[in-house]
Amino acid sequence: MFKNYEEVMDFCRAKEIKMIDFKVIDLTGRWRHLSIPIARFTPDTLRYGIGFDGSNYGFAPVENSDMVFIPDITTTVYEPFTEVPTLSMICDVFVIAQPENYHFDQYPRNIARRAEDFLRNSGVADEIRVGPEYEFHVFDHISYECLPHRMAVEIDAEQAHWNSGESQYHNQGYKIPVKGGYHIAPPQDVLYDLRARMCVLLESNNIPVKYHHHEVGGPGQIEIEVEFGTLCDMADKTMLAKYLIKNLAFQEGKTVTFMPKPLYGEAGNGMHIHMHLFKNGEPLFYDENGYSCLSKEALFFIGGLLKHASAVLAFTSPSTNSYKRLVPGYEAPVNVCFATANRSAVIRVPAYAKSPYQKRFEFRSADATCNPYLAFAAILMAGIDGIVNRIDPVAEGFGPYDVNLYNLPPEEQSKIKSLPRNLDEALDALEKDHDFLLAGGVFPQRLIDIWIENKRKEARKINDQPHPLEFELYYDL
Repeated sequence: MFKNYEEVMDFCRAKEIKMIDFKVIDLTGRWRHLSIPIARFTPDTLRYGIGFDGSNYGFAPVENSDMVFIPDITTTVYEPFTEVPTLSMICDVFVIAQPENYHFDQYPRNIARRAEDFLRNSGVADEIRVGPEYEFHVFDHISYECLPHRMAVEIDAEQAHWNSGESQYHNQGYKIPVKGGYHIAPPQDVLYDLRARMCVLLESNNIPVKYHHHEVGGPGQIEIEVEFGTLCDMADKTMLAKYLIKNLAFQEGKTVTFMPKPLYGEAGNGMHIHMHLFKNGEPLFYDENGYSCLSKEALFFIGGLLKHASAVLAFTSPSTNSYKRLVPGYEAPVNVCFATANRSAVIRVPAYAKSPYQKRFEFRSADATCNPYLAFAAILMAGIDGIVNRIDPVAEGFGPYDVNLYNLPPEEQSKIKSLPRNLDEALDALEKDHDFLLAGGVFPQRLIDIWIENKRKEARKINDQPHPLEFELYYDL
C-alpha cells in the first residue's frame, strides 16, 4: 500500500489513525500481533524494528530468543474491526546481530521469499502464480470441552438437515440435505449475503475474488475462490483473507472454521491450490501437443510434486484432522496420481483452462490448517526438483488416470500409491524425504526438525486422548 514512511504518515494524518498494529506469523501459521500509538511509529521502527520473544512463536530456543520484527509497509491495510482507527502491517523477523540484524532463516515469510529466489536462480522460471480456493464452514454455535471426565463437541447451523424437525423456534423448513449444498440457491442458501459481504471486504483489501458459492456440505459450508498472485504475496493474502472472513462472521454473530473435517459424514474443507509458472511474462505450462495441452515443464513439475507428495503433505495438511478429510468416498483425493477434470486425483488439470495463460493444474490435498508460506514453498520446491531432474510422471506410474479411481478394480487400485493415512505417516515421509526442501538453503534443517517434533507432539496428544466413539465400541467388553 505504501512505499515509504512519509506516505504512511500522510495517510495516518488524513484518516486520523491512532494505532499501528503489527502482525507476525508464528510457526503454525497463526497471526500474533502487537500495537503501538501512532506517535511511537518513527523511521527507526522501520530500521530497527520492535523486540519480542521468539520462543513464544515456536521458533528459537529460549536461551537465544530475543528477536525483532520490522514492518513491511507494502502490506499495510486499514483495520476494519477496531473502534480505534488502526493501520495493520505484516512484519518480517530478524535476528539481532552486530553490525546489522539479519533475516531469521526459520521465519515462514523469509522461507517463502527464498523459494521464489531459488526459482529465479534455477533458470527454470522467474515467477510462480498460485490461486487457492478457500473452503470453510459457517456455524451458528460451537462448544467443545476435553476434560478427564467429559469430552464433548456440539455444533449447530440453522440450515443443517438435523434442524428440519426443530419446533422450539419459528422453523420455515428449507434445510439442506446431507452433502446436498453444492451451488444451492436461496432460500436454502441463507449465507449468501454474509458471503457477499466477505467478498466485498476481500476486494476492498486488494484480494480479488473470482467467485463464491455454497459448497457441498449442507451445514454452512461455503467456498470463496480468489484470483492468482505470486507465492509470498498470495501467502500474505491467505493470512489476511482468513482474518477478514473469521472476524466478519464473528462480528455478525456467526463462527467460521477452516478445519478440514469438522463434521463426520459431510464434505470436508480443502484448500485446492492452482499453480503455473511464467518466464519473462510468458506461460511455461502450455503445449498444444502435450497431454491435456500441458508442456514438458508442467509434467515434470507434476512428477516432482507427486514423487514428494507424502513429504509435502506434512506442510500442506499438517493437522491430525487433515487425515479425517483425506479418506476414500468423498471428493478429497487419496490417490497419488494426476488426471484431467478428475477430482479423485491428487493433481487435477482443469479442463476449462484452455488458453496458454490459463493452463495450469491444482494440488487438491492441501487444507487451510497449513502455514501458507511453508505450504506454497514446499510445493514449489518439489516442482522445481521435478523439472531439474526431469521426473516423468507417466514413467513413474502416476498416470494420467482419467477415470473414477474409486471405481477401479482392486488389482488396478493397488497399483496406485496412496497418500499418508495420518499425520504421523506424513511426518515419517518428511523425515525420509526432505533434501529437495534444503536445496538453495530455502528450508533450514532446524525448521524441519522443529516442525516434525512439534507435530509429533500434537499427534501424540490426539492419539492419547480417549474418544467418545471408543466408549460406544468397547465400554461393555
